[in-house]
Amino acid sequence: MGHLTVHNYRNLQKRMDRSIPGIYDSNTLYELLKILFTDEEARLSSLMPLTYFSLGDISKIWDKAEEESEAILQNLAGKGLVCFTEDDGKTVYLLAPPVLGFFEFSLMRLDGKFDRKRLSELYYQYINIEEGFIKQFSNINPPMTRAFVQEDAIKDIESEVLSYERATEGINQATCITVGTCFCRHKMEHMGMACDNPQDVCLTFNDVAKDLASQGIAREISKSEALDILNLCIEKGLVQIGDNQRDRLAVICNCCGCCCDILLAYKRLGSTSLINPTNYIAFVEKDACTGCGICAERCPVDAISIENGRAEVDRKICLGCGVCTRFCPGNACKLETRPERVFVPKNTFEKVALQAIDQGKIGNFIFDSQTSTVHKVSRGMVNGFVRIPTVKRILLQEKVYTRMLKLFSKKDRLRDREENESSGKKR
Repeated sequence: MGHLTVHNYRNLQKRMDRSIPGIYDSNTLYELLKILFTDEEARLSSLMPLTYFSLGDISKIWDKAEEESEAILQNLAGKGLVCFTEDDGKTVYLLAPPVLGFFEFSLMRLDGKFDRKRLSELYYQYINIEEGFIKQFSNINPPMTRAFVQEDAIKDIESEVLSYERATEGINQATCITVGTCFCRHKMEHMGMACDNPQDVCLTFNDVAKDLASQGIAREISKSEALDILNLCIEKGLVQIGDNQRDRLAVICNCCGCCCDILLAYKRLGSTSLINPTNYIAFVEKDACTGCGICAERCPVDAISIENGRAEVDRKICLGCGVCTRFCPGNACKLETRPERVFVPKNTFEKVALQAIDQGKIGNFIFDSQTSTVHKVSRGMVNGFVRIPTVKRILLQEKVYTRMLKLFSKKDRLRDREENESSGKKR
């Protein structure tokens, strides 16, 4: 039985690692997975496609009746391990990713389903001590996350701000909003290392929020309450970090430089692709600077230092969040527009496609059956081809990948139409 258990969790790790961002192989990870998934759930989850799938799809893969498959999926969704949404009136499912996924969702729960202290200890070991996962996460391009600019810090250049850069716009456009427990500060609380910043400030939006609310993982709130939470966190000097895409905001974390895993790793590993900065960057008006050091203390990524009695900004590190401008007593810290606009993917589809090309994993998404030998061989061939540096450079050219994305979108629409016509004939 022990051998079977190791086998199933190992297969689950391999399945998760084929996706984006992947998941680092570690004994600590297996301890985490054993708490979150039963042995049978691990086996079944290791067979899930990388892209969204229907109840009928997974029932065939599992060789189970749809009623039994649905019960399994609902149980996994209740633990935050599977996400679901509506696509053309049909429910589709997806194995949750680790980051902006089941890591956070497992600690959001307040119903005692999981031992949050034990999970926190294992998450701390896996993310903060071993570093294999966070280093893997830091090498993805485009980054998984992006910083939001605090809007009152750019009131002098208001006309240049795009709608997707405003956290308030994401809130106002959301169809559903929830609030839950901050993964990072709650984890640090169990380790005796948390700061005194609020914990119930993790905001999720739209389909993700509907999913979490339906499972009792997060609490649905109004737009007014979400704006109040956002303003409270801004006043406390927290930086807003969300998913790196322009359309359909999914999450905003209100992060501190002392607890946030991403910010801690950003400072520890240097300027990597952990976080997309904003389209703004801090600068200091020397004549107004008194060298008090408040900006350096407040900067969440240590991008400001005091040199010769004046504040200096490291422009390679600065996220352009605007925290420093709020607390500068002499109004010397300000934001200006970056020389070049930061690329932010249009949506999840574009982001994951570019990341899959960058990571040499595009074949995993094209041939995503976990049970087919043909798919296994095909994705290996495609991934090997894409990893050739010249091929990767060509595929990452905008005119090439935009055509490729349009082609895949067209194929998906044709496939869905054929499936709908087929089901209509059966009826």
